Amino acid sequence: MHNVFQKIDKLTEQVGGVWGITIKHIQTGETWEKNSKIRFPAASVIKVPIMVALFAAWQKGQLQLCEQIVLRKEDQVGGSGVLQHMTPGTSLTIYDYITLMMIQSDNTATNILIDVVGVAAIQQLMKEMGLNDSSFYNKLMTIPVEREGNNEITAADMMNMLDLIVNGKVISYDACERMLAIMKKQQITDCLPARLPVQSDAIIGERPHWEFAHKTGSITNVLHDVGILYMESHTILLTVLSKDIDQRKSKRVMAEIGSMIYDAYTNRN
Repeated sequence: MHNVFQKIDKLTEQVGGVWGITIKHIQTGETWEKNSKIRFPAASVIKVPIMVALFAAWQKGQLQLCEQIVLRKEDQVGGSGVLQHMTPGTSLTIYDYITLMMIQSDNTATNILIDVVGVAAIQQLMKEMGLNDSSFYNKLMTIPVEREGNNEITAADMMNMLDLIVNGKVISYDACERMLAIMKKQQITDCLPARLPVQSDAIIGERPHWEFAHKTGSITNVLHDVGILYMESHTILLTVLSKDIDQRKSKRVMAEIGSMIYDAYTNRN
């Protein structure tokens, strides 16, 4: 794998911008990092710890995932997601809002859920998970002129968070299973998994060659994709953060990184 890591390092150097990358093979512990402690604007990757905080509140009995919340006009914000286009008065469960937040990166759903669980609870959960170099302060698409701080993440913190989830070491094993099931339904797939082999649906019930439980995030000249790639007997934590680079370039690089990792561990070449 050393040659693959060298190729990734060279690729990101050639394309420019700033990259924060962590790669970890769960079964062997093999790890590679690049700029893993550099802070990046969190963009929508911050929705992963928000989800974890909601499941933590559910586990403590502070909320029910089946609880219904009515969509209000004042909740609707722009950017990603379908709820901004839905009729106010529509009622969805907290679980539905979590699903929309994660698989469509719905900003309206995110802000509703932040109100449900509270900023302090999200910050405390991040502290408990050891995300010491990452921070959360603001809702999405409604950042105040005067603010306490910025939503930021590091590749190292995101890898540690994913490591806790995939090993069932945050909240409960059941909660981790539920969260990963949601992340596997991700509909934004034009970054790390963009060049992975097309899944065949010719045989009903056939086990997929790979699954990727992940979350993307993007704002101007910032693009991230973080997740857990399952393939055959390998489980790989992938955190790829980028900034100060045009998204068209960073998407191409991420797709190449995903393909290189897949090829290296499945001997496709």
